[in-house]
Amino acid sequence: MEKQRELKVQAELQEEQKTTYLGRHILAEFFDCTPNILNNLQLIEELMMQAAIECGATVVQKCFHMFSPYGVSGVVIIAESHLAIHTWPELGYSAVDLFTCGETCDPKVAYEYLKEKFGASTASYSELKRGLINSENNELIKIPFKIKSQI
Repeated sequence: MEKQRELKVQAELQEEQKTTYLGRHILAEFFDCTPNILNNLQLIEELMMQAAIECGATVVQKCFHMFSPYGVSGVVIIAESHLAIHTWPELGYSAVDLFTCGETCDPKVAYEYLKEKFGASTASYSELKRGLINSENNELIKIPFKIKSQI
């Protein structure tokens, strides 16, 4: 059984070496965050903008909205794709998408920055590879995204 697993891992590594991807998409969840941070429209906007800058992205536009009685949603459009957020301050929870294309920015840097700034005691993410390309013939592989890692 262990040998089969080892062979499968080797095959996946070999296949991964034959592919590149257009973008990385981190789906993040932040738990036990400071509620006053998550319910502050101006602060969330500032933190999301700074997260984009910290990860090396080029900010193009932003749009944020405050809900009543609480919660903030927003998006920062970057040249490399987008960073989006929705908060539930009453639960101390925030869901964040960090989607970057190209090699100029790293969405994990934005994840770590937001984790610290939200005061999250627990956080997790799944990283997806989007737009897989066959490195040998430079053609798009028409399969769903691949989960690269989950923490």
